[in-house]
Parts: sequence; C-alpha cells; structure tokens
Amino acid sequence: MKLIADLHIHSRYSRATSRDMDIPMIARTAKRKGIGLVATGDFTHPAYLASLRTNLEEGPDGLYIHDGTHFILNVEVNNIYSAHGRLRRMHNLIFVPSLETAEKVGKVLGRYGKLESDGRPTLSLSTLEMFKMVMDLDERAFLVPAHIWTPWFSLYGSNSGFDRFEECFGEASGEIFAVETGLSSDPPMNWLLSVLDSKTLISNSDAHSPSRLGREANVFDCEMSYSAVREILKTKDRNRFLFTIEFFPQEGKYHYDGHRSCKICLAPEQSTANSDICPVCGRKVTVGVLHRVLDLADRKPDEVPGDVIPYKHLVPLEEVIAESMGQGRDTAGVSKAYGEMIEALGPEFDILLDVPIDVIEKQAGERVATGIDQMRKGEVDARPGYDGVFGTISVIPGSARQIEESEESKAAQGEQLGLF
Repeated sequence: MKLIADLHIHSRYSRATSRDMDIPMIARTAKRKGIGLVATGDFTHPAYLASLRTNLEEGPDGLYIHDGTHFILNVEVNNIYSAHGRLRRMHNLIFVPSLETAEKVGKVLGRYGKLESDGRPTLSLSTLEMFKMVMDLDERAFLVPAHIWTPWFSLYGSNSGFDRFEECFGEASGEIFAVETGLSSDPPMNWLLSVLDSKTLISNSDAHSPSRLGREANVFDCEMSYSAVREILKTKDRNRFLFTIEFFPQEGKYHYDGHRSCKICLAPEQSTANSDICPVCGRKVTVGVLHRVLDLADRKPDEVPGDVIPYKHLVPLEEVIAESMGQGRDTAGVSKAYGEMIEALGPEFDILLDVPIDVIEKQAGERVATGIDQMRKGEVDARPGYDGVFGTISVIPGSARQIEESEESKAAQGEQLGLF
C-alpha cells in the first residue's frame, strides 16, 4: 500500500507551537492532506505522554491509531555537550515501538534535563551516550539526526556541528542508518557527501502548527507497521521507499548565508569572497546550509550515487492558492478555497501529485492550475531564505509574489541555484 509518512512534528507542549497541535487535530489534518502515518512528537513530556495514553489506541505492530490515522511514537531532543574541544548543539529524533518504552526513555533522559519544561527537551548528554542508553532499553528503537545542516542545532551545523560523521557517533556510526535532510537542503545537495551514501535520507515537516504538516514527507509502499518502516530505513529499500516529498530548498530559512538584522542575503561565493563577514555590520554572517554542504562536499554536482531514493519538489497547496489570490497563506479566503478543493478533489497530496491539471482548473481556476503545473515541472522562481528568514517560491508567472530582483542579484545567485 502507498503510505505517506511525516516522521517529525511537535505537539502543543513544545515552545513556539500552536495550541491546536494535539492528537485529534493532528489526525484530522493528516486526513485532509493524505498522510497515513504521522509522528507523535514530544513523548518525553509528562503531560503529553498522558495525553497519548488517553487519545491513542494500539494499532498494528508498534503503531498507534486515532480516528483512522496511524501514529509512530517519537520525540526530538536537544543535546548540548562538549566534544573534541567544542560545545555541540544537536537535535536528534528518537523512535520507539511502545508507550512502555517511551515511558522508560523519559525516565532515563529526565536525569539530564527538565522534561516538563519543553516538548523538545534540552539535555546535558552527548548524542552517542544517549543513543546507547536508548538502545539498551529497547533494541527496536532507533535514532535519526534531525535536519542535519541547520546552522545552530545539527550534526553538520556550521556553528555547533561536526565535520565528520564519526566525530559524533564514533564506533556506533554504522548503527545510525537514516538522517533527516531538513527544509533548507534536498537530496541532490546531500549526495555531494559520499559518507551519506550508506544512510537513508528522510524528509519531514518539523511542523509546529497543523497547516504545516506534510510540507516535507516520505512515500513508502509497505504494510502499516513499525517494523516495516524501520526496516525500509535501515536497508534503504528502493523497492519500498518510493520517494521523498521536498521543499524547494531555497524556501528553507537557512539555505543561503546572511544577517537577518542587516537584511543581507548572500550566496556562498559572495560570503567566501568577503571572508564570511557581513558588509553592513562587519560581524560574521550566519553560514547557511548550501555553503556548509559545499565546504564538506567530496563530490561534484553531476556525480550521483547509484542507489539514491527519488524525490519530488512540491509547494504546499495553501501557498499556491495564496499566490493565485494575492493573499496571505493564513487568511480566511485561502482557507475557504483550500477546503473547497479538498472537498471536491480529495486530499492535498492527491491534488499536488496526481489530479489532472484540467480537472484542477475546472474546480479552482486557471491560476491555481497553472501554479500546480509549474510546480510539477519545477519551473519556479526562488528567493533563497537566510539566517532564519524563509525564502520565497513563486509558481505563477506575473503574480503578486513574483520575485523582483536586480539583474546583478540574479547573476550572483544563478550559478548555485542551477546546481541544485
């Protein structure tokens, strides 16, 4: 069976997260989007764990169910520790196959941080030590480094990450079989590092509100079970892992270098030419994901590994509708049009991936149909995100969101955008 899975979200108990992020609303939104399997997030938070026990029923082989939507138990944690002479800040995803194991993990990790203060707890514990502890509790658990390129909190982050996989995981490097690419990178960027050839690349939304569910996701062809998902990721099974659903990486908020306060966005070659110094304030810029990937790359862009999982770039349907209407994404008009399309044409992913363009045009009009057609072809205009500022993707030629740049800026960005 075709299964769309979003394996990284947050609950209402995480900081800066919508109060609507509870199990009933997550399940309802997942149905509208066509997501069959979604992470719970935040299972170490005591109040949320109690909510999971109340709202979830046991499902097939390590999964849980609420109103027809399947859930996999997971939590993102923030590990802060010293290693190799530097302070490291790294986010990791932990997956477990039962509420009993989730409770055990919470008790162990609670020795290293205040679990009740945040759904994504901060732990004074190394990633490697934590991995060993979790695996001692349940051999079916697994760990995935989260959004591995984000500058501040990730495996390869420019500000607090590692230059080599082994520096983080040491003798356990071979036991980490999947990594999350994050919104600001896509598979071709990650293929530039040969060390990642043995890892399965996954993509998830990291959603903090219901509407952001599925902005990135994974598409499997498998039975609905914890064991099946774990085995697909462990073996990088191309027969059952069909493709990932990706942001256009330029839309991610750390794709390029820059300074938010100075409103400076720089391509990697521009930063390098100025020694990574901001031309406005004279301080070091936040080095973005593309720059960091290129620094660590040991391949050229045209060198593609032989066993990669395919991918598809998508733009969330609400963003396409918003651009077609010249309105903000979270406005009442966009919400109404979105609901009407879902009611008439089916779940969001069916519309974005499969519904014929002429059918979309009859229901939603020429501009929305044109936007989806442009998106499917990859014919979009992009203004890259930087230093915490999301980028902009324009899918409708001549729309109100059409990107206006000087020819000089276009030339500066064009080479790198063409690579990826």
